[in-house]
Amino acid sequence: MSDNDKIKVTIIPTGTMHADLTWLLIDPNRMATQNQPDKGRDWVEVPTHVVYLEHPNGQKLMWDAGVPRDWETRWGPTGLDQFFPVDTAAEDDWLDSRLKQLRIEPNDIDYLVLSHLHLDHAANAKFWQQANTQIIVDEKEKEGAFSFDGYNKGAHIKSDYDGLELDTVNRDTELLPGVTLLRTPGHTWGTMSLQVDLADSGTMIFASDALYRKESYGPPAVGAGIVYDSVAWLESVEKIRGIQERTNAQVIYGHDPEQITQLRTGPGNYYT
Repeated sequence: MSDNDKIKVTIIPTGTMHADLTWLLIDPNRMATQNQPDKGRDWVEVPTHVVYLEHPNGQKLMWDAGVPRDWETRWGPTGLDQFFPVDTAAEDDWLDSRLKQLRIEPNDIDYLVLSHLHLDHAANAKFWQQANTQIIVDEKEKEGAFSFDGYNKGAHIKSDYDGLELDTVNRDTELLPGVTLLRTPGHTWGTMSLQVDLADSGTMIFASDALYRKESYGPPAVGAGIVYDSVAWLESVEKIRGIQERTNAQVIYGHDPEQITQLRTGPGNYYT
């Protein structure tokens, strides 16, 4: 079987933010105490990525849409530009550059699946506003993302996604043979993960922000400063763990600075 007869998955880094680790990991060992009131804070790398999937049936899928070039302007009104600056991004990292490197245009993508609608995952979704691409989000995510008035609600910026035709799923859904959307809420109303069953590499689970980092996964699972529903989040972590144990999957975390360096990434460096 040639590679053209297999699902091909390319992990595409799209620029790195920095943030205080507590946003991503509430670790009691790092917290200040009466005896150590000045315990140091960790300003850490928060890499971002999208996933480009080519299916042997000829269809193409993009998982998430990365951070925007104009993050300072767009994020400024939220205040989150100070907490999550995209301060490590080369010209080649931005999503429009990545599409050129892949030699594709938005209209070449059959499915744009947004794990959730936060500003670092859905910011470039309007690249697909004029394309014949089906844009898919979780039903609860769409409901929550339009449930507020004003510019933003936390890391949801309405202008990132309003005006787009968003189709929804309300259960775990096999979108293409070997490609399954998993409902893993908790981080937001309707965060999803992506399970891909590959011929050579086995199963990969792209957890997005259901799991920020390796430490988030544990065991035991370690919560984060940005979690909408802690109980649902923990249930989602254990759901992922159950699938991982059953399939011997590799779990790809949403923003792990160590793991991203260990993966094959960038155009041409795909998994099958």
